[in-house]
Amino acid sequence: MRTDDPPPTTTGPPPMDLPLKLWLARLSNGLSPVALAQAQADWWLHLLVSPTRQAQLSASALHKVQAWAHYLWRAAQGPCENCVAPAPQDKRFSRPEWRRFPFNALAQGFLLQERWWDEATHGVRGVSRHHEEVTAFVARQWLDMLSPSNSPLTNPQVLQETLRTGGANLASGAANWARDAMAVASGGEARGLQAFEPGRALALTPGQVVMRNHLIELIQYTPATPTVWREPV
Repeated sequence: MRTDDPPPTTTGPPPMDLPLKLWLARLSNGLSPVALAQAQADWWLHLLVSPTRQAQLSASALHKVQAWAHYLWRAAQGPCENCVAPAPQDKRFSRPEWRRFPFNALAQGFLLQERWWDEATHGVRGVSRHHEEVTAFVARQWLDMLSPSNSPLTNPQVLQETLRTGGANLASGAANWARDAMAVASGGEARGLQAFEPGRALALTPGQVVMRNHLIELIQYTPATPTVWREPV
């Protein structure tokens, strides 16, 4: 090899970088921290130089705080109409237990906060559409994680089950979390994955790709029986 020849190229990360990159991929569940930081920086910096949008969001936050305070006063006196409705697909607070005080107040406060963050992550001039979608998605994930339904201290269904079982449900949940966390950290398989054996628990049906583009592949499967029931729409 001549001394002025370019160094050989590799198709993957250098061996010394691989353990760190694998650890980061497992920690972030496959999402790029750099891409997330770029999207949030794009949104934050454009919001920082948009005083009109800041004023609108401040007014919206004040209005929602007033609405929640008024609801809190009415809910403490008895059943009352909600000040904000959840999305049609949101069933977290649909059980009757969430209609009792103070759990109804917690649910309404969370839904108002969720609506405000949806307003804040959209409509900021200058932010690219992709970065706006990423920022809104990340905000929703954080809010979902902090939802009152995800805390044993603020979820009435969990509190009732804890009283009924004497805390055994919390011990079982902690054991399940520890097992799943170890599986994710070590790159192991999810629990119960072995039960999905092809040909037994999973059907094997011949098929072919009938349409392909940059986003999807549409597969048409060949019927395995003379009669096929149409799936209801």
